Amino acid sequence: MTNPAPGRWALALAVLLLLAAGCSGASREALPVIPLSLAGHPLQVEVAASPESLQTGLMHRRELPESQGMLFVFPQIGRHCMWMENTHIPLSVAFIDAGGRIINITDMTPLSRQIHCAQQPALYALEVNQGWFGGRGIGPGVTVTGLPES
Repeated sequence: MTNPAPGRWALALAVLLLLAAGCSGASREALPVIPLSLAGHPLQVEVAASPESLQTGLMHRRELPESQGMLFVFPQIGRHCMWMENTHIPLSVAFIDAGGRIINITDMTPLSRQIHCAQQPALYALEVNQGWFGGRGIGPGVTVTGLPES
């Protein structure tokens, strides 16, 4: 038996290292988790504030534990919009103004490109499992406490 050429070993090693690097890069960035309260109902949320986390959100996830969600902290107040491309979980989104008041809430369909927008300028969007808000009697005008400053 002959040994493979040294160049092939180097090439094979390089390919393995690239694959390993690609796998570690595919992992989701660890987001900070904070507690919020809505009308006395506690919620643990991941905070998406970086450009990458704002764009990715809850994409590719298959489940979201009850009483958990994701808070999107936008860099500026505006009429922000959300969609559900590559998001498998049925979600509801609440758009929240700079004072912490819910502007509007809408249900979103998984894997859809339908756009859902704030009805007034918002600084935050809060995504939770579909039905979480309604099941707790939370609607427009409710104040969210524990929000970070942008």
